[in-house]
Amino acid sequence: MTYHSASWGAPRASASAGSCMIKKTRNERRVSGSARPARRAAPSEEVAGWTFLTNHAHVLFCLAEDPEVRLRDVAERVGITERAVQRIVTDLEAEGFVTRSRVGRRNLYEVHPDKPLRHPIEAHRDVKSLLTLILRGRAPRAAR
Repeated sequence: MTYHSASWGAPRASASAGSCMIKKTRNERRVSGSARPARRAAPSEEVAGWTFLTNHAHVLFCLAEDPEVRLRDVAERVGITERAVQRIVTDLEAEGFVTRSRVGRRNLYEVHPDKPLRHPIEAHRDVKSLLTLILRGRAPRAAR
């Protein structure tokens, strides 16, 4: 960006060739040279500040529903960044809750339902109990 003096002495902003000036608002983020609105949850998805389950649980539900899901799609469903989903999947793998394997160019995620939950209050339950409670009656997304 260059500044030019106008005849009255105040600087005037102008964009040099190949660049553009973008004013970002609070609801926008800069993505590879362009601005687009940040993802907003659908009215049925909007939550007031906090939820009972963590993002780790939400990611685990997505992987259990659709083992071939793309992390980009998980991020959109959970309402967090793709990078955050990658970190969560790494955490779940490190603790043995999920195994990731390559199938061609895609990843396949296997959730281990017999693994006990981590916190002492819930350690008497396993992942299968949690998945059954939350996903009961829902058809796998791959089958929808």
